[in-house]
Amino acid sequence: QVQLVESGGGLVQAGGSLRLSCAPSGRTFSSYAMGWFRQAPGKEREFVATISWSGGSTYYADSVKGRFTISRDNAKNTVALQMNSLKPEDTAVYYCARGPPTPSVLEYAYAYWGQGTQVTVSS
Repeated sequence: QVQLVESGGGLVQAGGSLRLSCAPSGRTFSSYAMGWFRQAPGKEREFVATISWSGGSTYYADSVKGRFTISRDNAKNTVALQMNSLKPEDTAVYYCARGPPTPSVLEYAYAYWGQGTQVTVSS
């Protein structure tokens, strides 16, 4: 069974930065794309970023492009989301997910999910 544990969420002022980390279990981590999604109160969960198994390809939602950076370290079995220039509208629960072998922006393509970590951006 694959388990994913997120960390790094918290409260930050607008314009600040946070770094989220995700530690998936399982020996096949490096064979799959990884993604970050978020869900704001009263809204559906939405795609944020994804990275290919090698780390060579990344894709971002337009709303975070240029501010967020997804990365992975296959040797350490970790994936991270660096979030800069945070805005109040970035407030949400952020989820790490293990995707298919190739990156996808589609939620249903991700089979395993973490429990989520809260990010709150104050104005």
